[in-house]
Amino acid sequence: MPHAPSGDFKLYYEEVGDGYPILFIHEFAGDHTSWEPQMRYFSRRYRCVAYNARGYPPSDVPENGNDYSQDHAVNDAVAVMDHLGIDRAHIVGLSMGGFCTVHFGLRHGARARSLLVAGCGYGAPPRDHEEFSKISRDLGDRIEREGWDTISEEYAQGPTRLSFKGKNPRGWREFADNLATHSGHGAAMHMRHVQGGRPSLWDFEDGLKALPMPVLVVNGDTDIPCLETGLWLKRTIPNAGHWVLPNAGHTMNIEEPELFNLGLERFLAEAEASSLA
Repeated sequence: MPHAPSGDFKLYYEEVGDGYPILFIHEFAGDHTSWEPQMRYFSRRYRCVAYNARGYPPSDVPENGNDYSQDHAVNDAVAVMDHLGIDRAHIVGLSMGGFCTVHFGLRHGARARSLLVAGCGYGAPPRDHEEFSKISRDLGDRIEREGWDTISEEYAQGPTRLSFKGKNPRGWREFADNLATHSGHGAAMHMRHVQGGRPSLWDFEDGLKALPMPVLVVNGDTDIPCLETGLWLKRTIPNAGHWVLPNAGHTMNIEEPELFNLGLERFLAEAEASSLA
C-alpha cells in the first residue's frame, strides 16, 4: 500500500497513467476515491495522482489537533508531489481541497501549471467567516459527542447535495456509505482545526491578484453558499475563468462527471497552450 511521508505522518495515494501530472485534492466529505471518474478518464493522457488527506485512513490519523491546519494541508500536497518526483502539476481541488488548491497557488505558484478550484467558498466572505468557524468547531464537538455514524448521514444530506441525491440516488448512496467509513476522530479534527481554523480568502486578496497561472473556478448553481466566493475569485484572480454547472450541487465532479471531465479537459488544454503556463 503506497504512502508518501509528510513530516511525522504518512499519506496514502494512488496514481495511474503517463503524461503531464494532475494532483487531485479531495473535499471534507470525500477521499481519494471521490476522484475515480476523473482518474479513469484523464489517465488516458495524464499522470493522475489522488491521495487521502491526513485524518483519512489509510493515511495516518494524528491524535493532536495541532497536527491539522490549512498550512498542514498545503504541506501534505507538496509532500505527495515531492515523494513522487513531481516538480510541477495541474492542481485540482474540490471544497476543502479547493481551499488547499488556492493556498497551494499562493505559496507554491511555481509548482502549479494551473489551478482548478471547485466548490470553494463556505465561510469565506468576511461577514460569514466568524460564524462559519464557530459552526465548524461545534460540529467537530458533536462528532465526538454523538458519533460519526449519526453525523455522517446527516452531513451527506445537506442542502447542497440534494440535487445529487435527486438525480442519482444510487450514486449518492455510494457517496454517503463511503463517507460513513471515514475516521470520526479525523473528521472532528478537520472540522475544528482545518474548516474551523482556516482564514478568510479575502485576507489574501493581494496575493490572489498576483497569481500568474491559469485558474478555473467551478461552482454548481445549487451550491448557493459557494457562488459568491466563486464570483469574487473570478474578479480577483487575473487569469481566471468562472464556470457554473447548471442544476448541480457541491459534489459536481461525481454528480455530473461527464460534464465536469469535459470542462476540465478543455481547461487543461487551454492552460497548456497559454504563454502564462
